[in-house]
Amino acid sequence: MNEEQMQQYSQIVAKCWADAAFKAQLIADPKAVLVAEGIAVPEGIELRVLENTATTVNLVLPPPPAEGELSDEDLGTVTGGGSSQGCMCCT
Repeated sequence: MNEEQMQQYSQIVAKCWADAAFKAQLIADPKAVLVAEGIAVPEGIELRVLENTATTVNLVLPPPPAEGELSDEDLGTVTGGGSSQGCMCCT
């Protein structure tokens, strides 16, 4: 995610915390809510919203590389080098 997308995402998270109806809509139809919030969602992309709780943490596995070995950048990301899409529970 770029900085603008992170800002938009942060605003959506804050809105979910403040508005239970908005959160329910996001969980039920994330693509429609994101589009309504001005975030483009490419065709063919399926979105799922998972909520972490005090006792449940969802881990997101990125897709495997298409072909060949991982690049240095990919290795850095999967070994803790950082990613804007990874686990937020350990920060």
